[in-house]
Amino acid sequence: MSDMSKHCIRVVIADDQELVRAGFAMVIGSQPDLAVVGQAGDGAEAVAAVERLHPDVVLMDVRMPGMDGIEATRRIASAGDDGHSPTRVVILTTFDLDEYVMAAIDAGASGFLLKDTEPEALLDAIRTVYQGNAIIAPSATKRLIEKINDGRIAQRSASPADYTDPELELLTDREREVLVEIAHGLSNQEIADKLFVSLPTVKTHVAHILAKINARDRVQAVVFAYENHLV
Repeated sequence: MSDMSKHCIRVVIADDQELVRAGFAMVIGSQPDLAVVGQAGDGAEAVAAVERLHPDVVLMDVRMPGMDGIEATRRIASAGDDGHSPTRVVILTTFDLDEYVMAAIDAGASGFLLKDTEPEALLDAIRTVYQGNAIIAPSATKRLIEKINDGRIAQRSASPADYTDPELELLTDREREVLVEIAHGLSNQEIADKLFVSLPTVKTHVAHILAKINARDRVQAVVFAYENHLV
């Protein structure tokens, strides 16, 4: 497994229920491009596993004894670059609650899924976040946007209504166009089809957008788009 895992997406599973970890490990282990390199029963163990194993992705439960998944995610996401590729975190929970979604995003998670997600969707999510993208459970997306809009209303009461982040001015017209489509939930391929450009071109635009607005991933880009009234 150790030799094969060098050529696989390396995954750590953090959940306080051993049977849950075993189930996820079985699903992930069935894939030739994925490898489970470690498991953790709580947040502190998850942080230690990341420091020791440097996995590509962590599947992180929210409710665990001691350090919970949100705090563990925050520590993993804020860890300095020690020469290894960044570890992406996918939050997995049985609780589809607004505060968990927002807390996970604020903590630096690249994904948020419910534990009843279909196995194929889970596997796709791991691959998606490994590639530097982000994924949120469809059931949470609508309320996430509502939360952002609520925040915009509150912000307008404390600042000029026409305020925008200065980073917005750094974007070209085409990059703004791509950002709007990202905010609408379109994939790179869907954006390419809609704008009649190649997939590599869209990927280049997305990379430039994330760099210019200092966004970690597509989730933060969506938040930026809504906060700056692009959608």
